This record gives sequence, C-alpha cells and structure tokens, in this order.
Amino acid sequence: MSLIAALALWQLLTTLDVQLWLRFDQFPSVTDVAREFGQRLGDGAYWQDVVDSLRRIVTGFLLAAVLGVAAGVAVGRTRWAADLIGPVLEVLRPVPAIALVPVAILLFPSNEQGIVFITCTAAFFPVLVATRHAVRALAPVWEEAVLTMGGGRRRVLVSVVLPGALPGIFGGLSVGIGVSWICVISAEMISGEYGIGYRTWQDYTVIDYPGVFTGIVSIGLLGWLTSTVVELLGRRLTHWLPRREGSATS
Repeated sequence: MSLIAALALWQLLTTLDVQLWLRFDQFPSVTDVAREFGQRLGDGAYWQDVVDSLRRIVTGFLLAAVLGVAAGVAVGRTRWAADLIGPVLEVLRPVPAIALVPVAILLFPSNEQGIVFITCTAAFFPVLVATRHAVRALAPVWEEAVLTMGGGRRRVLVSVVLPGALPGIFGGLSVGIGVSWICVISAEMISGEYGIGYRTWQDYTVIDYPGVFTGIVSIGLLGWLTSTVVELLGRRLTHWLPRREGSATS
C-alpha cells in the first residue's frame, strides 16, 4: 500500500507540475516511466545490461563472502591474525570502495575486472566485521564441550564456530549486497562500458529522464531481488533459530 501511495503522489505532483521548494515540472510522470520501461523490456540491449550488472554483482559478492568470512574467522579466533592483518584492515575499512576506482584502473588490465574488484571490496568489510563480532560472541562452553569429547580444531570450526556465527555472517551479507549495488552502479557510471549504471548515465547525458528513471527502477528491483535471495538463503541455513511468527522477508 505504501508503494502504491508513493506512486500516486508522484503521478499527482508531476501531472500538476508542482513547483514549491522542490520542482516537479521537469520530472517524468509514472506513466512516462512505465511506458519507457515497457519499451525497454522488449529491447535486447536492456537485458544485456541487466545480465552484465548481475554478473558483476554475483562475482564480486561471492568473492567478498568467501574472503570476508575467512578473514573474519581468522581475526576473531587467532591472536596472530588479529595482530598481523587487523591494523591493515582497520586502516582500509573507512576508505569508500568507490574511491578505489583509480586504484582499480591502475591495477587491472580491463574495466570489467576493476568493477568486480570495487564490488568485492564494498561487500568485503561488512562481511568481515559481522563475522568477527559473531565469532567473538560465541560462548566458550560450546568449544570446550567439543574439545572434551576429543574433537580437534577442524571439528570446532565446522561444528561450533561456523554454525554459531551464521546469523551474524548473514547480517553482514545482507548489508554487503546493498553496498555492492551502490558501488557497482557507481563504477559502471564512471568506467563501465555496459550495465544498468552505464546505461542510466548515458540516458542522463542525452537528457532522457524517463530512461534515467527506468534505470533507477531497474536498479531498485534488482537490488530487492538479490537482497531477497540472500535473506531467504540465510533463513534456510539458520532454520534452527527461534523466530517470531509472521516475520518473513520484510
């Protein structure tokens, strides 16, 4: 209902060409954007842009998930890892991933690899921090129980650390997928050749505002889709957690 109300308000403001402190006289209406969106759905170039952006997101996000969980577990459980790589990570963590675009251009031979690097970096730190906190919050009695029964470090990792940290890890993954979208779209606008971000910026340069809003809507829908996948996967892998009835993917 809130979405329908927002669309109705948007249509009303643009139809009446409202000019208060905010100006809606040059805004495309909802019907203009819907018409443009419908036309692009039948255009192969639009779907190619969607595939390009999704490929970059999936590749960068999966790399960030693997690296972030591994680094978070190492820093959370071992003193030497915390002392060795912890300071480096803390210095790099405040740097916005999009600020690394010049670094990516210098490091990688192609824009494609650079965009994946930016996407991976954006998601890496939320996953790392969430994993580190989740690992450190585990009750020591669980690990002691496994050791008492003769289990080794690998058994502790597989049976205690990773399952116990899963809720926190998926919290970091949920944040990471959203940040990844912000950075992949920004990187496509700056240095991409294809993708939803590149197409949206190209529409802006030729003052095609219905096209710009079609890109914005597409980004929102794709972001919602990927976040839902992460949320559903997290709920499936942490099905043993107690949940309040009715708390679905909202």
